[in-house]
Amino acid sequence: MHTLVYIFPFFCFTACGDGWGVAAVPFAVEEFRDPPVKFRPVPLWFWNDTEVDLEGVAYQLRSMVEKDGYGGCAILPFGRNFKPDYLGEEYMRIYTRAVEIADSLGVQMSLYDEYGFPSGSMGFSNADGIPRFKIAHPGKTIKRLDKREIPVGCGKTVELDLTTLSGKLMAVAAYDTASRRAESLRHFINDGKLVWTAPGEGNWKVMVFECVEDGKPRVDYLDPEAARLFIQDTHEKYYSAFGEKFASVITSTFFDEPTMYYAQGRMWTERFNDEFKARYGMEPDAFYPALWYDVGARTAAVRNMMYGLHSALYAEGFIKTVADWAESHGIPSTGHQDQEEVANTTCVSGDLMLDGKYMTVPGIDKIGGDRPAELVYKVVSSSANNWDKTGVMSETFGAMGNIPVEEMYRIAIEQYTKGITNLIPHAVWYDDSKVTFPPELSWRNPLYNRELPSFNTFLARLRYVLARPGRHVADIAMLYPVQTQYAGHRMDGELGPVRGGVAVDGTDYPEVSRILTDELGRDFTYIHPEVLDDRCSVSGGRLRMANRINWEQFSVLVLPGVKTMSLGNMKKVMRAWKNGVRIVFTTQIPCQSADYGVDDSVIAEMSRRMLSGTHGGRSAVFIAEPDPSSLAAALDGTDADVEFLSGGQPFNYLHKVMATEEGETDVYFIGNIDSEARSQEISLRGEYDDVRILNPHTGTCTSASTRISGGRTFLLLGLAPARSVLILAR
Repeated sequence: MHTLVYIFPFFCFTACGDGWGVAAVPFAVEEFRDPPVKFRPVPLWFWNDTEVDLEGVAYQLRSMVEKDGYGGCAILPFGRNFKPDYLGEEYMRIYTRAVEIADSLGVQMSLYDEYGFPSGSMGFSNADGIPRFKIAHPGKTIKRLDKREIPVGCGKTVELDLTTLSGKLMAVAAYDTASRRAESLRHFINDGKLVWTAPGEGNWKVMVFECVEDGKPRVDYLDPEAARLFIQDTHEKYYSAFGEKFASVITSTFFDEPTMYYAQGRMWTERFNDEFKARYGMEPDAFYPALWYDVGARTAAVRNMMYGLHSALYAEGFIKTVADWAESHGIPSTGHQDQEEVANTTCVSGDLMLDGKYMTVPGIDKIGGDRPAELVYKVVSSSANNWDKTGVMSETFGAMGNIPVEEMYRIAIEQYTKGITNLIPHAVWYDDSKVTFPPELSWRNPLYNRELPSFNTFLARLRYVLARPGRHVADIAMLYPVQTQYAGHRMDGELGPVRGGVAVDGTDYPEVSRILTDELGRDFTYIHPEVLDDRCSVSGGRLRMANRINWEQFSVLVLPGVKTMSLGNMKKVMRAWKNGVRIVFTTQIPCQSADYGVDDSVIAEMSRRMLSGTHGGRSAVFIAEPDPSSLAAALDGTDADVEFLSGGQPFNYLHKVMATEEGETDVYFIGNIDSEARSQEISLRGEYDDVRILNPHTGTCTSASTRISGGRTFLLLGLAPARSVLILAR
C-alpha cells in the first residue's frame, strides 16, 4: 500500500475540470507521478476503410490502453470501404462491445458524431459518399445567399417577376455606385412583381438577394431545428443503445470541422430577416448591398449588424444545440471549427471566440499542411477564460507525418502554456496499412511505440494539474478585433472562402500575440467585445473581468489593428485609460463606429483624446509597425507577473491560481519550445515561502531554491529543448 503525500489540496471538478460539479480533490505526489486513468489522453480511433469486427476491436482497444497508455478512444468511422454499415445493427453491436470493454478497463470514450468528417452529413465526405442526412431531411441542409444585379439607367424603369425565384426572396435593393447609396425596394413589389424607376442621376443597379439550397448535403449549421434533426439521427441513436453508460464511460461528445466557408462563403438562412428585426428592430433589406459593396459612412456599422448576427446564428445553431443536448445528457460537448487559423474568420468560423461561448469545452485543431493553429491557441483558450469555462481541447498531430517524438513534446508544451488542458491525439488507425493522415500513434508503429507510454503519461500529468478549475493570471488584455474584421469583410473576396475571402487591412493580432508570448515572455488574455461590455469594470488602475472562477485583472489593454469599435467598448477603454490602465494601439487607430446611428467621428475623437493625453490619464501608445522592440518599449514600466531576467529567448509560460482548503496556490507551467537549451533567472510576483517544482516528464517533485526581494520571488531554471516544469508556489 502506498501512502499518498499531499502537496496542496485543490478543489477540483470531478470530471477532470471539464465543467462539472465541484468536489475537494487533494493534489498528491503519487497521483501526479502516475495519474489516474481518467486523466490520460483519449485519441481519435479511425475505423478506417476496412471491415471491423468484434475480435479486432477488443484486441486493439485493450492494446491502446495497456500498451500505449491511452485513457480510452473516440471512434471515427472513415473511408469508402468501411464496414459494417454506419449506424446499422451490426455497427451498433460492435460499438456497444467497445463501450463494454472500455467500461471493464475503466477508461473513457468520446462520442464522435459523424462517419468521416466534417460533422453534418452522416457519411458524405471522407466516407462512403451517401448523404444520409439530406436523404432523411430534404430542405434542412446548407443554404446560400445569391445575388443578382440588374443595371438601370437614370430615369429608366425596371420590371422584374420575382415569383420565379428558385429560393426565398431575402431583399430587393437599389444601389447607386456613384453615391454609394443603398435603399430597399420592398415597397415597390406588388403581387410578386417589382416595378421601379431609377432617379434622374447616379449609376443605379437593382440587386435581388435570395436564399437557395446550396447542394452541399450537410446540416444547415445556422438552423437549430436542423441541428436537432442531426442529433436525433446520430447522438440519440447511441444514447438509445447505451445511455446508461453516459457520464461514466461516454464522457463527452465531439464534433469535427463545421465551417461557414461552404456555400462559396455565403452560407445563409431563411430565418435571417426575422432574426435581424427581432434583434435590431428594423428590416435589413437596405443593408444587403453592404455585404458586397461600400455603402458610405455607415458601411462598418451595417456590416457589424449583418455579419454579427450571421456569426451569432452560426454559434447558436449547430454548436449550441449540440452542447445543449450533451449537457442535458450529463456530458460536456467539445469539437473544433475548420480553418481556425484564418485571421479574418467572418465567412469561416464567424466569430471564433463566440463559438467557444456555446461549447462546454472550446476546442481547436493543430494539423499539418502549413496550418499555423498556434497563432490562435490563445483565441480559443481566451474564449474559455472569458466565459468562465475550465477545459480547452486540442485535436493534435493529424496529417503532420511521422514527426519526431521531441516535436510532439514541443507542440504539446506550447499548447499547454497557451491554455490548452486536454490534447486529443490524432490518431490510432484500425488498419495501419491504410493510414490516410499519418502519424499512426500506436504500439504497432516502431517510430513511436517505445515512447508513447511516456508521452501519454506526460500529457496525463499536465491534465492532472492544469485541468482543475482556477483563474488565469495575465497583466495584459487584448481586445479581440472581430468588429474590425466584420467592417472590412465582403462576400466573394479575392482570397476565396477557405482562406477567409478578404485580408482585412491592418490585421495584426496573430503577430502581436506571437510576439508577446514567444518573444517577450508576456502572457495575455483576449477580451471579446461582448465581454468587455458585460463583464468588465474599471477600478484601482485595473481593467477587471468579473467571473465566478476565472476573474482576471489587467494593467495593460492592447487594441491590435483595431479600426472599428462599438461605442460601449470605446467608453470602457477610455474609462480604463483615465483610471491608469496602459492603452496600446497597434498598426491603426480606432476611427469607425460599429454601432448604427453613432457617427465615426465620435470614435475617432475618443482615440485622439487618449493619444494626446488630454482630459485625464497618461497618453495612450500607438505603434505603427509592431515588433518585439516597439512592443517591449510600450510595456516598459508595467508590472509583469512573470519576468525572465537573463536575456535572450524567454520561456513560454502559463500562470493559474487554484483554490485550496488553506487558501490559494499559484501554479506556473513553464516550457522551452525553442530548439536550444535555455537557462533563465525567473522573477515571480509575490513572496512565496513554499515553492515546489514538478517535472511532468519524470513525475518527480522537488523543493526549489529561491530568494525573495522587493515583493518578488526569484529562482534559476534551466530547460532542454521541448522540456517543461510545473511550479507550485504558496
